[in-house]
Amino acid sequence: MTGAPAAAETAAEPSHRSSGGLFLHQLRTEQLTFWRSRESAVFVFVFPLLLYALLGAVYSSEIDGLPAADVLLAGLIGYGCANTAFAGLAIVLVIRRESGVLKRLGATPLPRPVYLAAVLSSSLLVFVVQTVVLVALGAVLYGATVPERPLSLAGAVLVGTACFAGLGLAAASLIRSAEGSSAAVNVVVLPMAFLSGAFGPTRDFPSWLQAIADVLPLKYFIDVVRGVLLRDEPVWTDPGALAVLAVWGVAGLLVAWRRLGWEPRER
Repeated sequence: MTGAPAAAETAAEPSHRSSGGLFLHQLRTEQLTFWRSRESAVFVFVFPLLLYALLGAVYSSEIDGLPAADVLLAGLIGYGCANTAFAGLAIVLVIRRESGVLKRLGATPLPRPVYLAAVLSSSLLVFVVQTVVLVALGAVLYGATVPERPLSLAGAVLVGTACFAGLGLAAASLIRSAEGSSAAVNVVVLPMAFLSGAFGPTRDFPSWLQAIADVLPLKYFIDVVRGVLLRDEPVWTDPGALAVLAVWGVAGLLVAWRRLGWEPRER
């Protein structure tokens, strides 16, 4: 997951290429780097699919009076978003920073904002494909409902990716060690997914755990996705949840803006 080829290929680009051309080239490089990495493909892309297949076999009837396959589908889309746009993004950036890849970008014609835009867009593409596969997997294996508002689901995917990508940038700016990056993000993502209902019902949780869940962004993203999938609602039906996601995303961007560095920190 180091992404070293990204820097190598970018460095070979001609200086006269436009920003749009550089963006498309880097986006292609990011996609090739991701799909060629078995660790990235398994950790980021395959793991949510595997969890859905397993949990769908455990919860075979209803959850809170709703089809279990549909509830779990919404939850695993939420987990996939956090896993891809938050955990995957943070790990990649920390490893590239500590291995000197980000530092070497300064010697290439690729502007830093264009590079970050390509990295974020690559995360979005991965999550879009993952969402499509999750929906297809649920329909084929468990008879899950195919969304009747695909554009609203696409809007929810975009909002969720923006929120968690902002938080992923913040996490990358705070994590100091490449070796500890995976542990650091997973100690956040997995409890957050559990508390937010990504893996099953939370109605029997103690009140103090539910209170913690009420401030987590993943809970509100899952609520938005459930509205689209289970109640056939437009994505904008719950403006409160969208506002919470926006606040978390902007907060992450502010932290990243102040602290995100391109020089290795390990000594």
